[in-house]
Amino acid sequence: MTPANHFSALDAARALEAGTLTSEALVRACLDRIAERNDAVLAFTAFDVDTALHHARLADRSAAASLRGIPFAVKDVIDTADYPTAYGSPIYTGHRPRIDAACVAIARERGAVVLGKVATSEFATQSPSKTRNPLNLGHTPGGSSSGSAAAVADFMVPVAFGTQTTASIVRPASYCGVVGYKPTFGFIGVAGLKPLSPMQDTIGLLTRTVADAAFFSFGLHGARITSQTDIRPRLAVCESRQWAHARPEMTQAIEQLAADAQRQGASVQRITLPADIEDLVDLQARLFAFEARQSLACERANNSSQFSERLHKRLDGGLGITPQDYLDMRRRAALARVKVQALFADVDALLYPPAEGEADVGLADSGSPRFGALWSLLHLPCISLPVTQGPAGLPLGVQAIGAYGDDERLLAVAAFLSRVAAAR
Repeated sequence: MTPANHFSALDAARALEAGTLTSEALVRACLDRIAERNDAVLAFTAFDVDTALHHARLADRSAAASLRGIPFAVKDVIDTADYPTAYGSPIYTGHRPRIDAACVAIARERGAVVLGKVATSEFATQSPSKTRNPLNLGHTPGGSSSGSAAAVADFMVPVAFGTQTTASIVRPASYCGVVGYKPTFGFIGVAGLKPLSPMQDTIGLLTRTVADAAFFSFGLHGARITSQTDIRPRLAVCESRQWAHARPEMTQAIEQLAADAQRQGASVQRITLPADIEDLVDLQARLFAFEARQSLACERANNSSQFSERLHKRLDGGLGITPQDYLDMRRRAALARVKVQALFADVDALLYPPAEGEADVGLADSGSPRFGALWSLLHLPCISLPVTQGPAGLPLGVQAIGAYGDDERLLAVAAFLSRVAAAR
């Protein structure tokens, strides 16, 4: 019999609806896994057995709701009233918000059960957490949603909230062999998220299946979407100068997936990312630095001695940017968001690397975010899904990017691609 903590969120929801599973049993199985593995993986930063089981029992006695009884974890840059929120920084050790962030409150309203908090890098930037890749503890899980990806990959929880400002969902998803869904900007409300770059900060999900990402994200809005099983997607392998940084195994994984998808009925073309759009990658980093300096102004003024050296350098990138420079960057980004829609005139999704390759050895660095930067700036929905393994036996994901606001179609395309990859 499949252990309850191995259930996908959607399968668990169906079992809960059928009465063959209780939320209490599901939550208890997840807590048992945390007790067994968290000392090694270090994904969870805070959880409480009695609190989680109490809310699970309440869910079992409550009326049916879109997410009733499903346990989820919360990245530690998102406020929770039941658990400390330290934002990955010693500055906020023991900090206890008075209220839940909007996404947490909505998930609770829909019947879901908070299992606890999972690790993030420092203020969701590039200074890693202590979390290890559960598939090989000597490798990075990626960042900044490190705890979210690791907890889902290690069967501690079926769903975890993550955040992405550059590539903080798609990269750890690829490294840990799970699904990482960054919705269209603003689809999941950000009230109660510690701001970093408000023009780009996006809350998304780490799950084990594409169907779970669709189920939970739309379930937050009280809806349940049904995958289009007969879709024959129009795909484009989107080439750019950034591909020079992708390792051969990553390039091969994308090419193989495209070829397999074509044999399964998809149409596949190749496009080259227009230079004037790709050039915005540099703008993304500068805009990030300018906004992060503002978002962390209080901490800079009062607690900068507790910043990591890496964060100091990242924030220094915002020095010398004038107010007019900032407004010009915003204008260029807004114009590009209109122009990029032309790429989807006859394409349902672009195929692109989510990371350079497999998860790197060591925990001192969480990998390059370059492959998510542009799409985060452009506010497009993105999803990373596992498709194969690399030479070290660790997962390789492929990133699919959809048109602005076309999340339901992107999720259907990703479900098709998952089926193609599983059929090999």
